[in-house]
Amino acid sequence: RMVLDKEESVSLVSLQSREKPRGCAGCNGKIRDRFMLQALDRYWHEDCLKCACCDCRLGRVGSTLYTRANLILCRRDYLRLFGVTGNCAACSKLIPAFEMVMRARDNVYHLDCFACQLCRQRFCVGDKFFLKNNMILCQLDYEGGHLNGSTERQPQ
Repeated sequence: RMVLDKEESVSLVSLQSREKPRGCAGCNGKIRDRFMLQALDRYWHEDCLKCACCDCRLGRVGSTLYTRANLILCRRDYLRLFGVTGNCAACSKLIPAFEMVMRARDNVYHLDCFACQLCRQRFCVGDKFFLKNNMILCQLDYEGGHLNGSTERQPQ
């Protein structure tokens, strides 16, 4: 029995030589490998713990899996199926739930759309940008006073 909407970590566990082989939750076979995975309070062969959608192996060290409606999913598929999507404040196109975004106040942007809306200069981490009349501006265009009103924001 799996919990709805649960984020779980996956651990790589070494099988001790005198230890009795455990059963795999994926294939029900005995785990005789040197290492096995532990997730969802059960044990798995490294090849048996896979995403129900894309079949990617979920056993990479430090990996995370997600469960919902008895599905075991990777992060990308979990967000694709159950995540919240939105629209980019610059281009108005849909932003898939699994995509990285930039935020300024209540606005959300594709990474490629997060640029000065006058000169199209892209921002790097740590660059100062300004949100003025709901437009993203670089420092030069902001200080050039091309628009009225002002609000300063730092990238997050």
